[in-house]
Amino acid sequence: MRKFESGAGRGASRKMADSVLSPQARRDLLEIWEYIAQDDLDRADRVEQNIYEAISKLVANPQLGHYRRDLTSKPVRFWAVYSYLIIYNPDTEPLEVVRILSGYRDIATLLSGAVP
Repeated sequence: MRKFESGAGRGASRKMADSVLSPQARRDLLEIWEYIAQDDLDRADRVEQNIYEAISKLVANPQLGHYRRDLTSKPVRFWAVYSYLIIYNPDTEPLEVVRILSGYRDIATLLSGAVP
């Protein structure tokens, strides 16, 4: 029987190819994985893998994403994978993934630190 666990929860400082997920981004990814896994474990794994592949792509090309001044004045860029937004700081080394959020959520509120 397969264990119900995302790769996002493993290790305190999940690093890959010159990137680091903030603690909140790790929680975000775990929540995304758990939500999808309720219906389909394989799909949850594929989405998680595609997010990690996108992060690797951003490490190689940190200017790929775009700023969203309508959502935040913070110096972060956004990159979409399915309906999820990888929010990262292109000026950090290693590349820091700040959040990974569903585009259906109130992104501006979540990034401001206010309780939605």
